[in-house]
Amino acid sequence: MIYQRLRLFSRDQRGFTILEMLVSVTLTAMLSLGASMASAQVLNETARNTDYTTASRQAMNAIYWISQDAQMAQVTLGTDVFPDAGDLVFSWTTWENEVDTVVYSITGSELRRSYSVNGGEPVEIVVAGYINPDPGLTGCVMDDGRLSLKVTASVGEGDTVVNVTRTRDTISRPNL
Repeated sequence: MIYQRLRLFSRDQRGFTILEMLVSVTLTAMLSLGASMASAQVLNETARNTDYTTASRQAMNAIYWISQDAQMAQVTLGTDVFPDAGDLVFSWTTWENEVDTVVYSITGSELRRSYSVNGGEPVEIVVAGYINPDPGLTGCVMDDGRLSLKVTASVGEGDTVVNVTRTRDTISRPNL
């Protein structure tokens, strides 16, 4: 009995028309396109934000380390335009009459810090990466006891390079 009623109800139904199929496929394609474009935009913004954060942290690390050593320094060498003029060297005498020497150099895009006590074997670490060695973007100038630092970190490739520049003026404290 139930089957007979169902057969009567669906007797004239033969499927979807071509127009109904085209409309449903078109709507599905438009929704998929919108979702994929939104996902691509989110991924691009996430990559750009990550590059900016990385560049900012690297530039801040470089500024921090150099500033700390500049404040302790009693002697500063090689500060014409770092890194173009060569290494940046700080030196000071500790309370135990030991001479501490710190040398900063840029190798490729890495800022390296070499630390030695009384001319002994230096200990070298990488302070920051992604440092842009262009003298117009990264450099320092010593003027009347004030060290003016400018460090630029560049992260990314091609058209998506993110440059972040950090600056700081540091006054040395040689009377410690």
